Amino acid sequence: MTNQDKYIYLVFSNTYTWLARALKYFQPSKYVHTSIGFTEDFSEIYSFGRTQPNNPFSGGFVKENLYDGVYKMNKQSSCQIFRIPVTDEQYEGLKKDIEYFYAHRHEYRYNFIGLFGVLFNRPIKRQKHYFCSQFIYKLLNKHHIFDLDKHPELVQTIDLMGIENKALIYEGLIVEIKTGKKKPKQELANKH
Repeated sequence: MTNQDKYIYLVFSNTYTWLARALKYFQPSKYVHTSIGFTEDFSEIYSFGRTQPNNPFSGGFVKENLYDGVYKMNKQSSCQIFRIPVTDEQYEGLKKDIEYFYAHRHEYRYNFIGLFGVLFNRPIKRQKHYFCSQFIYKLLNKHHIFDLDKHPELVQTIDLMGIENKALIYEGLIVEIKTGKKKPKQELANKH
């Protein structure tokens, strides 16, 4: 890749909601939710998840804030954040796709049924339905950032952790980022 002066951020998280606890039984990972962002403040990250923080059945495309909503509901919510270098073309393509999804967010739903496909290793394709890792993988794959030999409908958060050329910039409690007790390690990320 050339011209790698732009970055995207993958946020892997666990909010310890009932769905997060259930998903943990099916994937061997500490983190069960995945979001993508474009800025280092993580106040706007994007994924498929709860559209209403207090209603676990209200799922769809969401603009999340790492310091609010479902993340704020449990002080033990934790995350792992990676910074990934991308080309200008990849960055602009991802932003354009996110803008499209956001403009049409009311047309998209969370793919609850697709989670059973993951459980039984049978991809369940549903038009305009995604779960978080399925959505993030489709974006990364479309823009030639990450490729797996796997159906998007079977991709789990742990699979996305296999992306190369990533730099860990934070791991810990989300509340510690917000309160300033811990900050993302930009100096660590700059070494990679």
